[in-house]
Amino acid sequence: CVTGLPTRHVGERFQRSNDTVSRYFRKMVAIFASEPFYSKYISLPFTSSATTVHPYIRESSRFWPYFKDVIGAIDGSHIPAAPPLRDRAAYRNRK
Repeated sequence: CVTGLPTRHVGERFQRSNDTVSRYFRKMVAIFASEPFYSKYISLPFTSSATTVHPYIRESSRFWPYFKDVIGAIDGSHIPAAPPLRDRAAYRNRK
């Protein structure tokens, strides 16, 4: 579920059955993925500088196979990281 909660918790919160929550979630996904909505409101960063990949990842046979087709991150995604103490401020979670 988008909220990060299981369907059961969303159903309890809104006093709806799991089936109802699941059915309407699928309907919303279908709407967001449909051509009129998708082509009007979704823009992918094809020529943005945000699509440049750091050389450490691009030149690494360990990481590149997993990142080669990535075009961005979904807003709200969190990636666990354990940077060196001197670099921790740069990795701090911000909204």
